[in-house]
Order: sequence, then C-alpha cells, then structure tokens
Amino acid sequence: MDNKGIVNKQRIRRRFRVRNAVRGIADRPRLCVQRTLKHFGCQVINDEAGRTLVSATTRDKDVRTKIPYGGNIAAATELGKIVAEKALAAGIKQVKFDRGTSRYHGRVAAFATAAREAGLDF
Repeated sequence: MDNKGIVNKQRIRRRFRVRNAVRGIADRPRLCVQRTLKHFGCQVINDEAGRTLVSATTRDKDVRTKIPYGGNIAAATELGKIVAEKALAAGIKQVKFDRGTSRYHGRVAAFATAAREAGLDF
C-alpha cells in the first residue's frame, strides 16, 4: 500500500491548522521551526512587520563547533538553548511556537523544552 499520499495530505492539513492559529505580532513573535533529515533551524518572526528578529540553524559556523551532527535530538536541544539566549538578548521573552508541518515529537519537542528551560515563554 502506498502511504506517501496519505502522509502528505496529513502534513498539508497539519500545516494549515497550525498556521491559521499562530500569527506573530510585535509583543509575541512567532518561533518557527524547520526540520530536515540532516539539519534543524528556527527563526523568531514578527509577521506584522514581515521581519526575522532572531535566527539559528545547525548550519551556522558557531553552532557547528558545538554540534557535530545536526539531525538528532542533541542538536535540537542545543539549538533551543542558543536561540533562547539570542532572543533574550534581543529583548524577546514571549513567543508563539510554530511547529509547521512537524508533529510535536522527538526533535521538535526537545527543541521546545530546551528553549523553555533557557527562559523563553511559550
């Protein structure tokens, strides 16, 4: 049985459901997560102004020294700490978490937990 079409439909439905509920404003920007097989990335976005306030990925040079491989839970946890520190330095304490098409499981959940522990409020 070909499950690829079913999984893609579920992903599309999940994306619309999450994005309709989450919009970043100046007081509470959106923390957006991108997940691939080898890397993990995130951005803090103000949707009203259309600006990225803070960003971090496992492809950044300063992050690559701390993380040998970017596609696992350890990398997502470290990236959660890094983005929380950058956001707090930029004066951002509260964000709305946008997991996109990803389920809140594994790397995404580890990232969110690490960001919360580092001081971000979801």
